[in-house]
Order: sequence, then C-alpha cells, then structure tokens
Amino acid sequence: MGLLVFLSLFLTFTCRAQDTYRIDPNQSTISFAVKHMVISTVHGKFTDYDGTILLNENDLTKSSVNITIKTTSLNTEVIPRDNDLRSANFLDVTKYPEIVFTGRHIDKNADGYVLTGDLSMHGVTREVSIPFKYNGKVKDMAGKTRIAVEGRLTIDRRNWGIAYSKVLDSGGLVAGNEVKIDLDVEAVKK
Repeated sequence: MGLLVFLSLFLTFTCRAQDTYRIDPNQSTISFAVKHMVISTVHGKFTDYDGTILLNENDLTKSSVNITIKTTSLNTEVIPRDNDLRSANFLDVTKYPEIVFTGRHIDKNADGYVLTGDLSMHGVTREVSIPFKYNGKVKDMAGKTRIAVEGRLTIDRRNWGIAYSKVLDSGGLVAGNEVKIDLDVEAVKK
C-alpha cells in the first residue's frame, strides 16, 4: 500500500514538474535587425510560427523549447525588400520554407539563463546559445496560465549559407552579415 501511495505521489509530481505551454503568436514577437548600407538598420519580424515550451518551474534548467517559423511570413513592411529577402539571394523560402529551433539544454548564469540548441535554416543546422530571462507566470482574464521569456542573440547569416554580399562603391555591404534576433515570447498552458 505504501508503495502505491509513493508511486502515485511521484507520478503526480513528475507530471506537474513539467508543464506544456504553447507559444501565443498574437502576444509574442520574433524580430530581427540587420545593418543596411552600413549607415542604418532595417528591422523586421516573422508573423507565422508555432512552438512549445516544456516548463519545469522547479528547475528551469530542466525545461525545453522547440519552435518552427514559416519563412514566408518575413515582414519588414517594405514589399520589394521582403520579396528580395524571401528570394534565393537570402532565405530562399521556396526551397527552405521553415526555420526550426530545437532546444537541447538550459544553463543558469548570473544574468538569467542560456538556452542552447540547434538552429536549422537555409539547409544548415548549427548550434546557437540564447541568453534569456524568465519573466514569470500569470493567470489571464480567461483563467489560463501564461508565461513569458525574453531572449537576444546575434548570428552571422553566412554560417547558414546566406552569403549575399553586394558591395557599395564605398566598400561597405548593402546588407550586413550580422543579424540581431530578439525573442519576446508569451506562451499559454495547454
């Protein structure tokens, strides 16, 4: 009898230790910024993505994140530029319709946490580390539990085979190689 009670409590704790949250794209932003002609910065975002956070609130380092972004949803609010970024010059969305991030582990540091995982884009998979902060959880007005995280990272697009390199007469690149990515994610408990 004691063993059954123990197993029941263990299973209850295990199920509660990791809750599943679905990223809410209506309350989240996945944005990017790239230098344009050396002197200015172009900002954009993706508007179609889906992802899951398996949250272990007792130990965030035992949580995980997976997300899939539809590359056609890229939006800088300038149609000709968006079409160029979707073309074979950059993302080649016809050939590579998704960007996928698969989290592998989370480490705690003095500033918060670092999520390390595989970023697959443009036919190439590379490991990236995303420093992030967990902003906590709340109940919304409909009684649903929500969590939020903020993360930032910078990647070099050439590491994923996006090598467009048109040069200005002054020698600078039309489109910078460094891409700053901001993740402001809100997720709702399933």
